[in-house]
Amino acid sequence: MPYAQGRTYHDADSHVMETPEFFHPFADADVRAKMRPVYVSTVAPGEESFIDQLRRAHRDPAYRGAEEAEIMLRKNWKATGSFLKEDRPRALDLLGFSSQLVFNTFLNKYLVRSEHAQDLHFAYGLARAHNRAMVDFCSVDKRLLAVGYVPLADFERAGKMAREAIDQGCRALMVPSACPKGHSPSHTGLFRVWAQAEEAGVPIVFHVGGGGELLDPSYFKNGLPEVKDFHGGAENFRSVDFMAIPYPPMQTLATMIFDRIFDHFPRLKVGVIEQGASWVPGWMRMMDAALDAFRKNEERLQKLELKPSEYVRRQIRVTPYPHEDTGWIIANAGEEVCLFSSDYPHVEGGRHPLKRFEASLQGASETAKQRFYCENFVDLIGSDAGLG
Repeated sequence: MPYAQGRTYHDADSHVMETPEFFHPFADADVRAKMRPVYVSTVAPGEESFIDQLRRAHRDPAYRGAEEAEIMLRKNWKATGSFLKEDRPRALDLLGFSSQLVFNTFLNKYLVRSEHAQDLHFAYGLARAHNRAMVDFCSVDKRLLAVGYVPLADFERAGKMAREAIDQGCRALMVPSACPKGHSPSHTGLFRVWAQAEEAGVPIVFHVGGGGELLDPSYFKNGLPEVKDFHGGAENFRSVDFMAIPYPPMQTLATMIFDRIFDHFPRLKVGVIEQGASWVPGWMRMMDAALDAFRKNEERLQKLELKPSEYVRRQIRVTPYPHEDTGWIIANAGEEVCLFSSDYPHVEGGRHPLKRFEASLQGASETAKQRFYCENFVDLIGSDAGLG
């Protein structure tokens, strides 16, 4: 019996659990020579040392026999289809999801740092290897929707990579929420990226890890013992890091709205994934307040066709965390905005995200629930994508 039943569920956030050399076979030779192994030790300390053992376990009939009962209990490399692509369709069957956007787990920081460095040939080569690997992983089932990456550091290269990723079969284009080096994400030189995504019906997505350094490290020098994250290490998010997660997409998207990107590209859709959503209602009101405060002296604001909050409802979709009050977010941001996500197979997604989402949606209408679990995702991905 599948974990999710009774309606159509589309999962806006899932992951492949890479191994250290996961992307290397997909890189061009000159780029591969410069690539370092993927740093996978941001999970529970020492867990990555069991990858080979878990690879064998996934072929063991006894281990496979318990998959249905433990589909939401096994996390990271232990989870079905987490890194063995041939097993991922079975994971979807057991989860009961009609589709999943599939992101990398460990590469975002490497991608962002590379495009802020000097060697842009390597930065785009690394992104190309990433995109090929993600498309290959998702090729085993049409329900798996590969997320490609497009660095925004160079206008010409960005346009070409967007085209390449779409042609390869990427169903969403992830871009950094960190500001590109030397220009705004709203720069006219990037219009080719947005135009190609809009024309293809492929959304632009932001994901946690794409915002660069979230906090000055000095925030953690408080004279007290080091605080561990929920994995038991100090490489992931803790409470203070958590508070900074939405800042990069808030700033980047506000800049894009004020500089009229969504007037120029009214059918372009944007997803903000695994960065929470409790911030969205206040952010929408703050942008509307900025419009009122600065419209008199800023011609760009005078030309806006809609209020900033109206662009959000029309074109931006956001995934709440299961521990947030999703019902409150929907009530204050609008039924159009929120997306269901499981974060499979990560620990952060929890053992029963549907239970937590349902608890927070008790007062929501059936229409709001249907939009959250299904229709807003179809709107993001495109109704012509064959999703139910």
